Amino acid sequence: MDANCFLSSSNPFTKTTTALEFPTPSSRSLHFPCSRRCSNGSQFQPQHAESFLQADWRWFRAKMVANEQAFMTASTGKSSPAADPDPPQLVTVGDRWAHAIHEPERGCLLIATEKLDGVHIFERTVVLLLSTGPAGPLGIILNRPSLMSIKEMSVMPPEAFSGRPLFFGGPLEEGLFLVRPRGGYDKDRLARSGVFEEVMKGLYYGTKETAGCAAEMVKRNMVGVGDFRFFDGYCGWETEQLREEIDARYWTLAACSSSVIGLDKEASFGLWEDVSWLVGPKAVS
Repeated sequence: MDANCFLSSSNPFTKTTTALEFPTPSSRSLHFPCSRRCSNGSQFQPQHAESFLQADWRWFRAKMVANEQAFMTASTGKSSPAADPDPPQLVTVGDRWAHAIHEPERGCLLIATEKLDGVHIFERTVVLLLSTGPAGPLGIILNRPSLMSIKEMSVMPPEAFSGRPLFFGGPLEEGLFLVRPRGGYDKDRLARSGVFEEVMKGLYYGTKETAGCAAEMVKRNMVGVGDFRFFDGYCGWETEQLREEIDARYWTLAACSSSVIGLDKEASFGLWEDVSWLVGPKAVS
């Protein structure tokens, strides 16, 4: 995490700080391509068709993990695999799953461990990694409702979203939003639009540059206004900083399905407990 996230005078890091004493980086802001425009026609120009065509490899990996766990459970207490001639049945993975992973990746969750208890910004937080690029990992806190309203943001989103709740995404300044189409909306059409950045299959994020396009999509009934969640601020790390924090066990890494994040809820109270239960209590202690 940026040094001023944990170590500033206003947000003192009160636990073991030696593992987090990194040089204070220069002021950072998010830089995304601004070439995307809302089309005046009925369709948006596709920018990332190759991303849309890719299979949901995260779901496939989750299925492999679930079946491996089922096999290990079935094998517990047996002297040899030959002790049971019938192999365990393959496990079916639904649309709501999470499991531990070992390396940070785009779309994974950082689950705060007990080592962050007492750190008022990050205690019991669940952070979604939006990027793991060369500039350093970027993410947003999912379960911190903001005391401000959307209308109080420095760059207010279009009027279409003025009634949506606002969440605190992190101590670094930037306005972001997540979108996850639900119900009868054409999820494939949103994926093909190329307006937003894909975080995982079915979940996308945008910035103030694409908020106008998002409002236009709501107007055209391509997506519902309730499918958006807005965040004030984000979290950033130096390239090796997050790895050191993970090694020091400040965070547990987990992959999850987009349905676990639950943008349809007005608040995210209980998300930390929910994800911890899915991953397993030992993984986040």
